[in-house]
Amino acid sequence: MKKILITGIGGDIAQSVAKIIRLHYPSLILLGADVHSQHGGSLFVDKLCELPLANDANYLSKLSELIDSDSVDTVIPMSEPELAVIGDLIKQRQDIHWITVGEQVLAAGLDKLATITALQTLGLQVPWTTVISDTPSSFPCILKNRFGSGSRAVFVVKNQEEADYLAKSYPDAIYQELLEPAEKEVTCAVYRTKDGRVKTLQMLRKLVGGFTGWATVINDDSIDHMCSEIAEGLDLQGSMNVQLRLTANGPRVFEINPRFSSTVLMRYELGFTDVLWVLEEIEGKSIQFPTISEGKTMVRTQSAAVLNP
Repeated sequence: MKKILITGIGGDIAQSVAKIIRLHYPSLILLGADVHSQHGGSLFVDKLCELPLANDANYLSKLSELIDSDSVDTVIPMSEPELAVIGDLIKQRQDIHWITVGEQVLAAGLDKLATITALQTLGLQVPWTTVISDTPSSFPCILKNRFGSGSRAVFVVKNQEEADYLAKSYPDAIYQELLEPAEKEVTCAVYRTKDGRVKTLQMLRKLVGGFTGWATVINDDSIDHMCSEIAEGLDLQGSMNVQLRLTANGPRVFEINPRFSSTVLMRYELGFTDVLWVLEEIEGKSIQFPTISEGKTMVRTQSAAVLNP
């Protein structure tokens, strides 16, 4: 590896990934791409580049041109819209190291309805989930977007009147069972090595602005077993994020993020260094998983900087 391109560099997750790589691979050249330059991405990479939106007809050709013009050898796609369209280019450009999770995890994670179907196929218990044109199975329930990430456009729907009202504004949404208790929401970083070993970091979390703002490490055997089943059943390659609630009937997964998640820097501080593991595996190194003590707590912090003209 000599040059790594990280897309979506205007976002906090991509910037966290760049920060981690810079700390451990100072000699690597990092390129960051986004649709504009009005963000702090330039503080984390050696060169800032622009690409069109992923739904632009020229996106794939422009990405390929950027790879060639700057002699990029490794690409880390960071956004769901890019991951949804990049498959054909990955197959065409076998000369590039693409850091993705594998086709099955991508298919399951990019579509929240497909997530539930995939989990059912693996024999796992899941929350009931249905498209917006159907009648919810029960109230209260959740309404959320079928595609995309984050927990900002998620609504608790108390009755049919509210469901009808929200459905008009969110025609691509889904209804889903409201899992309780809310204070038992767990986000799991799951890594599977090339030789098939799986490591899961379970973080009991609190959301702040749609992202994990506080989290403490837990160790529940049923969660660990379920995450391993998902990683193996969907042939995970590298790192994914599994979101669930620990209910009275056991863990119930409601979402899979097929990429590095917003806790990537928080868990790096604990020793769950999945960004580094995937790069080490590219280099042919064997990964040694750490033991992370239950009860350790992480918080998200903020910073600011002034950009020189």
